[in-house]
Amino acid sequence: MVILKEGEKLYMGLVAIMTSHVKEISKSIEEATQGDFFLEELNRKWNDYKDAILNVRKVLLYMDRVYVIHNNKTRIHDLGMNLWRDNVVNSTQIVQSQLKKTLVKLVHRECIGEVINRDLTDNILMMLKDLGDSVYETLFEIPFIEVSAEFYRGEFQKLSEYCDCGDYLRKAENHLIKGLIRVNHYLDSISQKKIYNAMYKEIIENHMLRLIRIENSWLVTLFLNNRYEDLRNLYQIFSTYPNGLFTIQKVANLC
Repeated sequence: MVILKEGEKLYMGLVAIMTSHVKEISKSIEEATQGDFFLEELNRKWNDYKDAILNVRKVLLYMDRVYVIHNNKTRIHDLGMNLWRDNVVNSTQIVQSQLKKTLVKLVHRECIGEVINRDLTDNILMMLKDLGDSVYETLFEIPFIEVSAEFYRGEFQKLSEYCDCGDYLRKAENHLIKGLIRVNHYLDSISQKKIYNAMYKEIIENHMLRLIRIENSWLVTLFLNNRYEDLRNLYQIFSTYPNGLFTIQKVANLC
């Protein structure tokens, strides 16, 4: 048909068929939001859909390479991603809300040490990345950072009330290291930096002055009692914050 100058008819027919197919998938995905296996169903449909797109492109490879490019049409793969994004992931508030809530909850559970289905989580996150940065950020990165910040805010507010500076810093370092090791499995370097900044803000920055002024943990006490490990932790953690070492110096000058 492309050779016979029927490329437009073939392409528009493909768009219509793919759109209809994706809308049918969207209905089943929306129904799955009411059950306990929403991510599993979404993942299964997504994998089947990717295979279908690949097969369609193989059959219509000439059209995809010649007609589509010469006429500034959307390539078959990109067309498939756009249709899935608009008609499945962004189709309704119900699907968006359930996807966001379920995915963030899963990753957060692993960040605090629970065992989850990593393969399933990886596949869904990869799907979001395939659909574009804005989709990934809106449905996972931003809400995940918010949930993580809220969790660490509550946990370390409690610790700051009864731990001395040394104990607090040891626990803080442990959480920062372990938390980042876990999220590194899911996040790219840009996202890792964002979550680290959020964790650091809630664990260290918001408690900075309080930490080095806690009774019996005054900064000068660390020096007088040769608490080198605590001083090392203090330096390593505070040095990662732009004004961290300056804050220590300012407090030390007042001692």
